[in-house]
Parts: sequence; C-alpha cells; structure tokens
Amino acid sequence: MNYAFGPRIEPGGVRFRLWAPSAQIIDVEVEGVGITPMSSALDGWKQAFITCRPGARYRFRAGDIVFADPASRRQAGGVHGWSVVSAPAARDGWRGRSWEQVVLYECHPGLMGGFAGIAEKLPELRDIGITAVELMPVAAFPGTHNWGYDGVLPFAPAESYGTPEALRAMIGAAHALGMMVFLDVVYNHFGPDGNYLPLYAKPFFRTDTPTPWGAAIDFRVPQVQQFFGENARYWLFEFGFDGLRFDAAHAIRDEGWLDRLAAELRAGAGERHIHLVLENENNAASHLRHGFDAQWNDDIHHALHVLLTGESAGYYQDFADHPAARLARALAEGFIYQGETSANRKGAPRGEPSADLPPSAFVAFLQNHDQIGNRPLGKRLTTLADSRALKAAMTLLLLSPQIPMLFMGEEIGSRAPFLYFTDHSPELAKAVREGRRKEFAAFAATHGEIPDPNDPATFAASDPERDAPEWNEWLALVQQLLALRRKRITPCIRGAKSVGAEACGEKAVKARWTLGDGGMLTLAVNFGTGAIATALPRAKPVWGAAAEQTIPAMSALCWIEA
Repeated sequence: MNYAFGPRIEPGGVRFRLWAPSAQIIDVEVEGVGITPMSSALDGWKQAFITCRPGARYRFRAGDIVFADPASRRQAGGVHGWSVVSAPAARDGWRGRSWEQVVLYECHPGLMGGFAGIAEKLPELRDIGITAVELMPVAAFPGTHNWGYDGVLPFAPAESYGTPEALRAMIGAAHALGMMVFLDVVYNHFGPDGNYLPLYAKPFFRTDTPTPWGAAIDFRVPQVQQFFGENARYWLFEFGFDGLRFDAAHAIRDEGWLDRLAAELRAGAGERHIHLVLENENNAASHLRHGFDAQWNDDIHHALHVLLTGESAGYYQDFADHPAARLARALAEGFIYQGETSANRKGAPRGEPSADLPPSAFVAFLQNHDQIGNRPLGKRLTTLADSRALKAAMTLLLLSPQIPMLFMGEEIGSRAPFLYFTDHSPELAKAVREGRRKEFAAFAATHGEIPDPNDPATFAASDPERDAPEWNEWLALVQQLLALRRKRITPCIRGAKSVGAEACGEKAVKARWTLGDGGMLTLAVNFGTGAIATALPRAKPVWGAAAEQTIPAMSALCWIEA
C-alpha cells in the first residue's frame, strides 16, 4: 500500500517526503549520511531520495530547527528525537468477528504494562468473556506516561509502550485467542509539545474555529484529509486493528469527510470485519446510518450515574430530573437528547432522532477514562455508589442488546482511582498543574489538594490493583453475566428491536426487545431501597429472583422468552 505521507522504501534507497507548503527550504538529515536539501514538488511537497535502508534514523530541518516526521512510523528518543525508517509489515489472515459479538474492554496501555503486558493479560480477559480490547491512544506523546490525547505523531506507537513489532505481536496474540483489538484515534487536535506542523504547514490548521485543546485541524484541505485517511488505513490494514474509536468527532469540522472515510475503509477491507465507532457529544445519529457501527452513548451513562450517585452538577443537570424515565428512553431509543434543548448547553438543542437505529448502534458503559479521570480525584463508582445498586447496573449493562464496554479494573470492582496524568517538560507541567487546580479550586477547598498530573505517583496510583474487598465477587458476577450474554443474547442481537421501555418508579425501569430469532428479552432494574410492584413476565427469570410481579430493591431481573 502506497502512502503519500512518510518515507517510501524504493529500489536502492528511501524517498523522504514532507508536505511543507509554508516553508521554502527543508532539509532531511539521515544519521551516518548527513544533511540533504529537499527539492520542491507540486502542491507544497518536498522530497529527497537517499541511499539508506530500513532502520535508518532521520529528521527534518527548517533552518536551525530540527523535527520528527509527522508521519514517522517509529521514534527513537521521543517526539523530539529521530524518526526511524520502517518497512511495511504484512498482517495476519484474521477475518475478524461481527459487531454483535463485541464486548469491549477499554484500557490504558501504560498501566497494563505496555503492549507485552496486554498480551500477557489477554487469556484472562478472554476467560472473563471479553471479546475486544480497546486501547487508549498509542500515538507518540511527550514523556513516558500520558493519557494519550496529547499525541503529536499519529503513526508512531509510543516508545514507552513498546516497539511496533510488539504491538503487532500483541494484536496477533489477540487474534489467535479469537479476540479483537480496537484503537482510540485522535483526529481533532495535536498535543501541545512536539507538534511542528505550524512551522512548515500552516494550512493544516484553521484559525476561525478553535477547539478546547487548541487550533482546529482544517479538513477542508485535501492533504489534511489524506494524512488522517492514511493514518486510519495504516492502523487497520498494516497492524490489523479490528476497529477504530474516533475521539471527540464533534470537534472535527469534517465537511462530510468522516462519512467518506468510513465508506473508503469498508471498501478497502473487502470481506474482513472492521468496526468504526464515534465519540460525538452532538448525538449526530446520521453518521450511524453512513458507515459507522456505533457511538459511545454518553446519555445512558449520565442517566445511570445520576440514578447511582444522585449527582446533578455539570452535565448531569440535563439528566437530574426524572432520571428513570430518561434511562428508559436510552434503552428504547439510544439517545436521550434527540434535538431537545440542553441546560448544559445554555438552552441550545442537542442531538438527532435515533429511535430507528438498532440497539447495537450504541456502546453503553458505566465508566470510562473520561467519566472517571475527569473527576478531581479520579474516583470510580465503587467509591461513589452502593455496591448492590452498582451490581444491578452491571447486570443491565451486560445483558442489554446495546454493545457493552468495561473500563480496566471494572471487572474486579477496583477502587483505585484513575487520575489525569502527564509527563511534560517543567514549564508545561506547571501550566497543566495550575490549570487543573484552578479548574477544581472549589472542590479542593473542601476535599483537599488535587493530585499533580506530572507527579509519577499520580500515574502509579492509577493502577487498578486487586484492592477491592469484593474483587472475587465482582469477577464471578461479570463472568456469569457475560456467559449468559454469549449463550442467549449475542446470537440474537442482529435484528433486535425495542418494543418499549418505561419508568416504573423513581429509580426503577423495565425495557423489552424482540430479538433476532423472534424471542423476547425483558430487563427490569431497581436502584431504589424499596421493592417496586409492576407488571412483569410470568415466567421464571433467567437472571435474578423476585416475588410475584415485584422488582426487589437494588436488583436487576432478566427474562428471555421464546
């Protein structure tokens, strides 16, 4: 597969290419060879052919400034170090698994011990019932530990996680176990340290629409579309990732590019299963009808969080009134906000109609990196909610026909925090530390100091050890629920349709779906402290135990009827 961005290995040497429309003179330096001026080509491209081989280290120069290739496939010495010429590698012959079989497990590669550490844990995750591991971003970032959303070299796996070969080996190990691997990709911004594109490629960015993280990327520019399109193909077709999760797609001013990309990726995949998932605060359901499998369903998370914790500040204010009714809508129709006005958005509408979409168009979760890590002290639900209610919510999550996702440590009821951590230079670290403490100043006044993101202890504290007193109970619960899902629900998710959901109490909900085989799935959950009387199926539930026509307190029930 030929790429416009990145070095091309040709007979006799390597052709180095850089899109640098804002620079007159660019040189390429190859270690052991020297500095070579690059010639200008059409449309702002610079290029030079040099006699060298894969493994050669190189970097670009603009005057006295040296910088890595923005399409570097491998780095040596960090994002400010040398790029390394890498030969393309063939992926394995894995064809993948269907979307309906996905049970996601989101994890931070650094906290898992890098790519090799993830590979070691795969058999355990498979035995739990996980079918797909989703990696937080691996694109090279400054320092040795970072959430990954400060990446600046989107093609280069972070050195602290392992080599590209180790990443390929981990994906191969997953496939050998019948598991999928997903990757979180960030196409809405670059990190603040190590991004040299503004120096030589100013058209990469637009100045009229800033994002919360800096200058917006200009997807009106064909070369920008090509850069990120090649990146998506690179991960899917050279490394063999089974799916991509597109971070904060609402911040991609894409002019239709996302939908075109989805079509191109599916055309290139042939008969192989690939899966494309969005994070999109705007609840833009139209993407889910044009090539994307699903969207992370923040709405269902927010409604469940309110029911479990009673919190109503920030974005939870949009879900604080009648949360059971809101949860019922999320179970029946996917999005809760389908064009209604949002208090959190100061009265602006949010969302598009989604009731026609299948349940599998939504990824449901109780926790993820954002919902834990963006809290001041990174607290998990195990420290915020009653464990009985939380187990009822877990039952709902894992037996719903929406696609479930667990966050690392959730399968063992971890109580360890997941904190915001970085490894920036002293000046940037100070700005991040002061900014975070300013953001949570009111919280800190009553709850104590906010952890320093740059302190190595903050990273270490986020390891989800088996510190929960009930870890074995949680593990058994998750295993049993996923076994039931695998046997009775997963084979029938395709073709499933909601036949309604309703609140049957301030903290109780029941929902029903016809399954693809014509059966009926009923889920009833009660997060309250008192039993709720309501009409329920007469048959014995396949999960849970209840008195006649009653949902017990802090419990969940499931029926599957032929």
